[in-house]
Amino acid sequence: MKRSSGILLPISSLPSPYGIGTFGKASRHFVDFLKRSGQRYWQVLPLGPTSYGDSPYQSFSTFAGNPYLIDLDLLAEDGLLTNEEIQSCEWGEDPEHVDYYRIYESRLGLLAKAKTRGFDRDRRKVAAFIRENESWLPDYALFMACKRYFEMKSWLEWPDEKLRLRNPETLEFYREKLKADIELFEYVQYLFFLQWKALRAYIHRNGIRVIGDLPIYVALDSADLWSNPQYFELDSKGFPLEVSGVPPDYFTAEGQLWGNPVYDWEKMKADGYDWWIRRVGGAAKLYDVLRLDHFRGFESYWAVPYGEKTAVRGEWKKGPGMDLLSKLKAHFPKLIFIAEDLGILTPAVGELLQESGWPGMKVLEFACNPDGSSVYLPHCYDRHCVCYTGTHDNSPLLLWKKEASPDEIGFAVRYFGLTEEEGFGYGIIRAGMESKADLFVTTMQDYLELSDGCRLNRPGVASGNWQWRMFPGKDSDELAAKIHRMTKKGKRSI
Repeated sequence: MKRSSGILLPISSLPSPYGIGTFGKASRHFVDFLKRSGQRYWQVLPLGPTSYGDSPYQSFSTFAGNPYLIDLDLLAEDGLLTNEEIQSCEWGEDPEHVDYYRIYESRLGLLAKAKTRGFDRDRRKVAAFIRENESWLPDYALFMACKRYFEMKSWLEWPDEKLRLRNPETLEFYREKLKADIELFEYVQYLFFLQWKALRAYIHRNGIRVIGDLPIYVALDSADLWSNPQYFELDSKGFPLEVSGVPPDYFTAEGQLWGNPVYDWEKMKADGYDWWIRRVGGAAKLYDVLRLDHFRGFESYWAVPYGEKTAVRGEWKKGPGMDLLSKLKAHFPKLIFIAEDLGILTPAVGELLQESGWPGMKVLEFACNPDGSSVYLPHCYDRHCVCYTGTHDNSPLLLWKKEASPDEIGFAVRYFGLTEEEGFGYGIIRAGMESKADLFVTTMQDYLELSDGCRLNRPGVASGNWQWRMFPGKDSDELAAKIHRMTKKGKRSI
């Protein structure tokens, strides 16, 4: 990875019309902004359909795309919707925050209208798309059609046990019964990937590459679990025996109970990790660089008995290690991986990172222990790492300034040489930009010097996250010029 820099901004945070960021004009405008700013990378969050808590890390499918990100104006240009239909929907009243309830109420109905106009017209292309994605799309479309039929209940609560346990005759019955809805969800995925492919081509033409995020686990209520139960630790009824999380740490005293089912790594190993290879192959269709979330879980993972209310009562269990990672490297030699090696680390995790050869992460907000002992301080880096001001799980720098202890902030001021003239946030950005790290990534909130109400996620808090949006016009020429000067000074400019 060449010396470079990028900006972290979720697609959903773009100032697109109709309540949430999408693949339309605002995306291309931000790509232009990245180019003017001298950036090489745009880091986004997972692009899958969101479910519980609106989190992109709890998706109905690890392979599918989020229907909310499909641009409605592009559908109107294609004759699939009318402007009157789009304008008739309620999208929320706050342009700086996503109103997920409004989006949920309106978006699928509009996409269903698009399907009535486009499905027959695009039938051959849709059929080809289904064939190209036959390893996951038919199961996903059936799963979502069944969820809709059963009022969006989790598949573990569906009243038909034979359907839950995938009896072949029962599956065929629902495929016929819910054929129209199955076609709807297939067509929605066709539209998603059609628009993303066009946007990604535009990104590439402008010399930018996309960093994506692959959560280590899949959601409990997902087509992935329902259609591949053999790869997970489940009982005979499909319920998990143990679920994922992390023990108490600097984020929360009770740990984080993620609730995702944990893998049966022995069964995955038995077939050469075929499911993981298909999963990363799907991600490679979306991203150029893949950040593996919760990397330490590949060495050992925290398993909590199903039914626990917190993550305190768990135990560490051994992960697949290089047995899996070496296969991913062999199958995807051109895909760049980043290891999200944050959290409770052990020498064994460090050894796995070194053996993988992938860069790890350094977060400047974690660097300011008053005793100066943090390995996240820039003078501790070698080149082979990725430096962040903060991630989607951190407060923007100016909010962190309010929340951190006076000793931490005092250390930051002294260590980074911060001044009022330069600004607290921009001084830390400057330190990251001039660090030895091959890649430096800043959140868009930090470039905009935002504070309260602009955090993307609070780990361990189930609701109220993933809502922040950039206000229109904030990705200005003046800001681009300022970032480009800093990038050039840090010798990271394209």
